[in-house]
Amino acid sequence: MIRVAQAACRAKLDSLITTTLPTERPSRYNNGLSNLGETLMAVFTPLSDAQVAAFLEKFDVGSFVSLKGVASGTENSTFFVTTDRRELVLTLFEQGEHAELPFFVELLDYLDEHRLPVPGTIHDREGIALHSLEGKPALLFPRLPGRHPEAPNVAQCHALGDTLGRLHVVSKRFPGHRPNPRDLNWLQVMHHKVLSYLSPADQTLMKDEVDDFESAFMRHGELPQGALHGDLFRDNTLFEGDQLGGIIDFYNGCTGDLLFDLAIVINDWASNDDGTLNAERYNTLLGAYQARRPLTEDERELWPTMLRMTALRYWLSRLLVVYVDPPAHDLTPHDPERFRTILTARIAHGALPLPEVSA
Repeated sequence: MIRVAQAACRAKLDSLITTTLPTERPSRYNNGLSNLGETLMAVFTPLSDAQVAAFLEKFDVGSFVSLKGVASGTENSTFFVTTDRRELVLTLFEQGEHAELPFFVELLDYLDEHRLPVPGTIHDREGIALHSLEGKPALLFPRLPGRHPEAPNVAQCHALGDTLGRLHVVSKRFPGHRPNPRDLNWLQVMHHKVLSYLSPADQTLMKDEVDDFESAFMRHGELPQGALHGDLFRDNTLFEGDQLGGIIDFYNGCTGDLLFDLAIVINDWASNDDGTLNAERYNTLLGAYQARRPLTEDERELWPTMLRMTALRYWLSRLLVVYVDPPAHDLTPHDPERFRTILTARIAHGALPLPEVSA
């Protein structure tokens, strides 16, 4: 597979930023919502068949057959493209931190080269992935098979745990770097912005939790690091039956604590409606994960704290969308209460015991 031509990719991006992109940095919270997590796609910049057919001539992907816009979403313009040889996804980046696009390209290509089920970017005949179309940065991807699991079963949890474990083992060697934009430092700064909108009890809850997180993490050294998906909710996976067809939407990807990524997954994939943990899904997913990457002693000790911290991370991000930085488009923000429910359940019941690692 052709690797990313980093200098050329960054030069292409520099020209896009200079000539076509806004210099004001928009908030990630007004362009990063989805059914469950934070990233979805839509169509805000329409394209014609002729434009896309001409665009495809740069690539060795076959001749244009049809174009279909993907409805719903808040961040990027996304299209399904069919050629006489394959099915593709074309994404135009409407908003966000465009200077970081090379990081996402490099991460996806790195994981794809290591045979993870991700949509590695398609490069043109000169080895370049990042292009401009209708004045917007554009990337072309293979279309992966499957559908989002609305209610994941045990087999799907096992498949995801196994794949996430493999991804984290591989990602520890990824050379790129992008600090986690939603880590404890972010919580410390941003939670003050929503306190005035909360009840006194919830103000105390949020402040106490942030204080507890600070204290807990100060008692431990650095946790295992690597590249993270950063938003691996159910709607960022594709399944054909019980087989994982792909992990998509890496636009919250970053580098940081691998445990952070795992906790996001458990809070979504293994939580009941009342926020408590579902033991069967929890044990299955974590058992499959740890067969690939056993947790360290520090990670095991911090596990209940990380579950709470990632629950608060989404409670806070959704509160920010509702009260501080509403969506740029006419969309209904997601209810922050879901993650308050998960957080209070983690406080009340703690984490279930971690499954033992098989010898």
